[in-house]
Amino acid sequence: MHTKKVQKCIIITGMSGGGKSTVLHLLEDNGMYAIDNIPPSLLPQLMMVLSKHEAAIKNGVVAVIDIRGDNLLGDLFHAIEFLRKEGTDVTLLFLEASDEVLLRRYEMTRRKHPLGENSSILDAIRRERKKITPILENADVILDTSNLKLTELKEKLFECLSIEKEPFKILLYSFGFKYGVPLDCDFLFDVRFLPNPYYDEYLRPLSGKDERVKSFLIAFKEVEEFLEYMISMLEYVLPLYRNTCKQQINMAVGCTGGRHRSVAVVDWLFEHFSKSYEGIMVHHRDIEKEQESWG
Repeated sequence: MHTKKVQKCIIITGMSGGGKSTVLHLLEDNGMYAIDNIPPSLLPQLMMVLSKHEAAIKNGVVAVIDIRGDNLLGDLFHAIEFLRKEGTDVTLLFLEASDEVLLRRYEMTRRKHPLGENSSILDAIRRERKKITPILENADVILDTSNLKLTELKEKLFECLSIEKEPFKILLYSFGFKYGVPLDCDFLFDVRFLPNPYYDEYLRPLSGKDERVKSFLIAFKEVEEFLEYMISMLEYVLPLYRNTCKQQINMAVGCTGGRHRSVAVVDWLFEHFSKSYEGIMVHHRDIEKEQESWG
């Protein structure tokens, strides 16, 4: 029987304070299975265990291995050689930064350097640099993070590793205030001020997905103007959110019962933004909770 296996492994190493945790999280957010500070000799076993993990098989594994491993770091090249013989595509990524930048980062975070026992931070940085020189000389990719902002780091990282970024995801969902306000939204819009189809006995049994309800709402000038302002604001904000390396944004639209007005507005937003964003999803949380909800 054919056994699936992890095809791709990125090993993050380099200078302490060079951005290893940040890079690990960026790759994890992009779908890779992430693990921090693993002894190199355990990597082959980890790959075997993860051969049953769908995300690891599909997107690969990213692991941080650095000076914290102390003498265990010497097993790194043997582990890489073994994995490559087994057919795994291994990339050794070394994160570099100048001594001045590393020192400033440690002073800002007030964290202790792994080699900082009984020495200054600068001395620890210099000893670490000397100790991991062989790894630097054998790295497949060297990335200097000294002058990179987060967005620049992400762009450079994905470019160096030839990784395709997952699409920016937008979750649009409608809800009813009578059932509680969602806790996980980045934007919350209250549309209870819009005309209510509930008061029309022919529209009451329908939902905001029905064209008759949408036609009723859009006939009001205030509804049309509200949508224009809302869309204009989101067209400005969404690219800014995406540029902060945020992978997903949740936008909630609420009316009283979550059946008429909020549903229609969410559907209109989806219709507009799905032309520009491929990773857009819709969820109507309360649309079926009560057929006679106060939409």
